[in-house]
Amino acid sequence: MAISRAQLVKELEPGLNALFGLEYDQYDDESRMIFDMETSDRAFEEEVMLSGFGAAPTKSEGTAVTYDDAQEVYTARYTMETIALAFSITEEAVEDNLYDRLSARYTKALARSMSQTKQVKAAAVLNNAFDSTYTGGDGLELCSTAHTLLNGNTFRNELSTAADLNETSLEQALIDIAGFVDERGLKVAVKGTRMIVPKELQFTSDRLLESTLRPGTADNDINAIRNMGMLPEGYAVNHFLTDTDAWFIRTDAPNGLKGFNRTAVRTSMEGDFDTGNVRYKARERYVFGWSDPRGVFGSPGA
Repeated sequence: MAISRAQLVKELEPGLNALFGLEYDQYDDESRMIFDMETSDRAFEEEVMLSGFGAAPTKSEGTAVTYDDAQEVYTARYTMETIALAFSITEEAVEDNLYDRLSARYTKALARSMSQTKQVKAAAVLNNAFDSTYTGGDGLELCSTAHTLLNGNTFRNELSTAADLNETSLEQALIDIAGFVDERGLKVAVKGTRMIVPKELQFTSDRLLESTLRPGTADNDINAIRNMGMLPEGYAVNHFLTDTDAWFIRTDAPNGLKGFNRTAVRTSMEGDFDTGNVRYKARERYVFGWSDPRGVFGSPGA
């Protein structure tokens, strides 16, 4: 349905002082603090987890060498989504508007809606990180205490006991990350790089990472997390996280949290010959997800 003069009564009358409601600033692209972005020219992208070999055994004198097999473990699929929104304005509404170019004003609003949707979809990966109905290539949620390994064991990228963000829980998370193993149980050198938190935890995060001494204590001990440079990229606030006490640590594991841009946002317009209405449309294609759950460590809070 087209925007007509009935929806723009005040803009058609003299004496209007200001139009407002579409001029708010927006947050920066916060998805880039979470995901490694790549481009795609396909309907979907697949990434395959490979296993290496297990630990090498001791070979006794005169015995045959042991053979091991490498194989594919699972496949992570990224299926592109199409996001689009449009609006239409009647010919009369455009002609009779007294104060501004309607198309320019509402085209900016259209771009704002597209941008907001992208941030919500990106944050949804973390918002659903502990939900077993949103699974990855290994059939489990992003953050789990029992990610299965090819050797039959498991590893976790979630605290064994959910905890709110504090010095103790953050240190334990960094210890757990340092204990990550590959699909055959071999140690991997993965480190935390950046903490991702909702707006409710920004002050706690700043105290934990920026204090010279231990936060919240009367001791004269140094802040070990800061002194050791355990999170070199600090913390980032994501305003689209919905759980007020969930927190995450992004790691330097390759092919962890990823996004693919299939088609950049495009806008178009056309007039309708019969009605004279002018239609405006914005459209883009992308997807967010993860390949290796070692790319993040999280806690849903206590």
